[in-house]
Amino acid sequence: MNVSVIGTGDIGSQLARSIAVAQHSLTMANSRGPETLDRLAAELLARAATTADAVVDADVIVLSIPFAKMPSLAEDLTRAPASAVIVDMSNYYALAGVVDGLEHDDPSSAWVSEQIGRPVIKAWNTIFSRSLALKREAPGTPERLALPVAGDDVVAKATVMQLVEDTGFDAVDAGSLADSWRMQPGTPAYCTDLDAAALRAALARADRSRMAVDAAAEIAAVYRPGTGIDMVNGVEIYRNITA
Repeated sequence: MNVSVIGTGDIGSQLARSIAVAQHSLTMANSRGPETLDRLAAELLARAATTADAVVDADVIVLSIPFAKMPSLAEDLTRAPASAVIVDMSNYYALAGVVDGLEHDDPSSAWVSEQIGRPVIKAWNTIFSRSLALKREAPGTPERLALPVAGDDVVAKATVMQLVEDTGFDAVDAGSLADSWRMQPGTPAYCTDLDAAALRAALARADRSRMAVDAAAEIAAVYRPGTGIDMVNGVEIYRNITA
């Protein structure tokens, strides 16, 4: 498949690496321009492009930019094929930019879909970049980690689930986009590194009334200004908070 990753921060660049390892055709773009991606593109045998050019021939377009900046992609995405599958891997934290009228327990990818004018599939938002890099395994590996995938288009969701498998994780169907709140920050499925059976149980026991409080507790426990997120201990911390 022709896969374009828009946004090459910590998690976006690591996902790009995983897609390249899976031998899909990879194009990358960011807000700083393709010249800033030359070294990474050469390493991954990928193409660096502007966002507008990156989407033109894509089969799958993965959006890995900060949540509040998603509306800025609307114009460029008009250049994408109607058949292209759009993946949202963002998460909404009010601390990073408040969106009026959007509550923490709302399905945030539905807002993204409205802003960009395209249906989206939600995936790869529930894993730290460290786990994405170090914990991918071959299919059939005992206790292989799983990632949830939510969306309304059955065919598009199946495409993304296969890509999740290709990047080294079992894919678990998390339902419709309206159900995707179950895989957002503050839920038991979020960044807790579970196998498929445990992930399905975590999705089922998600509690909307706890999400905002638990998400705030998670950030307070793992984030330090200047040093960022403690990804070494973060998984265990998140598990304990949402238990």
